[in-house]
Amino acid sequence: MPQQASGRHQHVAARRGPTFRRRELGKELRKLREKKNLTLQEVASRLGFSHTKLARVETGANDLPRVGDLEDLLSLYELDSREDRETLLKLHRESLSKDPWTPYRHVMPSKMPTYRGLEQDAKVMRAFQPSFVFGLLQTEAYARSLFLVAKPVDETTTEYVEYNVRLRLERKELITRSESPLELRVIMDEAAVRRVVGGPEVMRGQYEEIMELTRLDNVSVQILPHEVVGYRSESNFAVLDFPDGLDPIVQVDMPNTISVTDEWREVQKGVRRFDAMRESAMAPTGTAGLLQALAREWK
Repeated sequence: MPQQASGRHQHVAARRGPTFRRRELGKELRKLREKKNLTLQEVASRLGFSHTKLARVETGANDLPRVGDLEDLLSLYELDSREDRETLLKLHRESLSKDPWTPYRHVMPSKMPTYRGLEQDAKVMRAFQPSFVFGLLQTEAYARSLFLVAKPVDETTTEYVEYNVRLRLERKELITRSESPLELRVIMDEAAVRRVVGGPEVMRGQYEEIMELTRLDNVSVQILPHEVVGYRSESNFAVLDFPDGLDPIVQVDMPNTISVTDEWREVQKGVRRFDAMRESAMAPTGTAGLLQALAREWK
């Protein structure tokens, strides 16, 4: 079990969340449909569904509110095993429970709720951030400073700022919980840690926080130096791997929304990007040395 940073509160891992369960259920339903050589349109026509709705159920983007609809699908697919049916019905029940982040849904960009639900159950995250300290590493002061600077420009409210800060801190528990913490591998551009946010005190606290988090066995942080000549992604992204054979996903930030997909080519593109930058980035020990030097500069 990964060791926890000294003095940090330990959290119990959450069970598999409803978003994860929706993807599991959708994956099994797609397998059953394809085994019967039925198209989405054929199934939708026979059961009176929208084929678009059924497609979103199979990808886990939407839930299937009525248990009767699931029963109809399983009958159409001729799934006769009582044990298999009960397994899928149990997945369905769990997929309909509320996510713990539901109170924050109104401040999330498009598709962020889906990503947040999947992030909760990921086993490994590989991420790159070119502009700011990566979200799961941010201190409360750093996160609040970011949102406050943007507040008059984006015309947001104080309530919006506070909700987002709280959401960011709750997401951070993914790497600090005591049971099955997320394995986090982060690469940040040097500009991300040199960019001043909130002033000297905020920056010193942020450097110290990153160094403390990297003492966890499940957290690795590397800096991509300015002088490196090599591949450098223009946008931030994250690749998430899951247990139990669930397909990995890649997430990319876009204006006012995020992109989330499990399309194999896109996931592999994200993996190649990460690996290319990892080869050019400082080793974790070098990163710690840079952060210590930056912290001294602010003193």
